[in-house]
Amino acid sequence: MLSTTLFYIFSIIIVLSCLGVVSSKNPVYSVLFLILAFINSAILFLFLNAEFLAMLLIVVYVGAVAVLFLFVVMMLNVKNEEKNIKFQKYTPFTLLIVTVVFVEILYIFVSDDVILKNISLSENLSFKNNTIFLGNILYTDYFLLFQISGIILLVAMIGAIVLTLRSRIGVRKQVINKQISTSKSDVIEIAKVKSGDGA
Repeated sequence: MLSTTLFYIFSIIIVLSCLGVVSSKNPVYSVLFLILAFINSAILFLFLNAEFLAMLLIVVYVGAVAVLFLFVVMMLNVKNEEKNIKFQKYTPFTLLIVTVVFVEILYIFVSDDVILKNISLSENLSFKNNTIFLGNILYTDYFLLFQISGIILLVAMIGAIVLTLRSRIGVRKQVINKQISTSKSDVIEIAKVKSGDGA
């Protein structure tokens, strides 16, 4: 009974946080609402004994992605007028997406739970440690997809580095070879000053 009550409490907090993300006029508040939704989602994962997914949600999404969003939003200068124009422009598309999501959620509540019962009876859930289960799945059945996703992330990281290292006029750039090949005589000049001739 207690776990069911806590589940509904945290679920309501997640729903309210999601509404805060899309309805808040301040983008910084939207990111903070997003962090709150991630934290409560991690708590729901703990209810399912999925501690690895809960920690992954906290470390990756809250600790990296949401904080990155927060820094980017704080650096941007978003004008309210432009936001209002864009909101009015995309209102029909937004209403369409909300309607589709609402219909899907309604279908889940109306449909029977045969699929969920079949999943709960699966042999894959016999593992007591879900970290071992996820590792077995990732590195056996989905090993190729896992490696491809790693290569995609590597290419994205290299692309970001190449874009930031492009040559630009008026911007000083660190040249490692020039620094290494510089000798002491090029940067240091020893001046001999006689006694009494100094400033």
